[in-house]
Amino acid sequence: MQRTRIKICGITRTQDALAAVTQGADALGFVFYPQSPRYVTPAQAAAIIARLPPLVTTVGLFVDMPVAQIRQTIAQARLDCVQFHGNQSAATCAAVQHPWFRAIRVHANTDWPAVSNTFAAARALLLDTYRPGVPGGTGMTFDWSLVPASLSQPIILAGGLNADNVAQAVRQVRPYAVDVSGGVESAPGVKDAAKIARFVAQVRCGDML
Repeated sequence: MQRTRIKICGITRTQDALAAVTQGADALGFVFYPQSPRYVTPAQAAAIIARLPPLVTTVGLFVDMPVAQIRQTIAQARLDCVQFHGNQSAATCAAVQHPWFRAIRVHANTDWPAVSNTFAAARALLLDTYRPGVPGGTGMTFDWSLVPASLSQPIILAGGLNADNVAQAVRQVRPYAVDVSGGVESAPGVKDAAKIARFVAQVRCGDML
């Protein structure tokens, strides 16, 4: 039985990062998008990442940032992987020359073969909810039945997940990983250790059924 990996995104505080890892998170996400309430600078992310134990994957979220600036942020914060939101082409993603995955905003007319072919080099596809004018982090779910039974890339399921719905999401979609931010917060950018623990427990419930 595959164990669903868990990514806690929007980390802004060291205590939240350590709590997430303690509760069983496999990866932590850092948002380098100034318009987000969860934005951190490269220096802030670096200070948090320096406190992490080994074998925790660190992911930087970027929205249409120039490649040179992304590379500089990767080096300064010591990021393991890049998560692309926005309008970056596959060529732009590859130009960063670092492991990456691509966020796809899902709607009823998503052209899945085109998405999979266009971003064939992505380590994974992160499936988020489409909302006009919003690059991600809507806090809203989408219709999980829209996800094809098989894609070339592993699926990271995002979009409005929380402890009340993630077990069903895991059972229905069987993603490689799930990604949560607002669903485990007490305020934007402030994680709640008890909510993280409950979320992780519900992911494991989904794994068992």
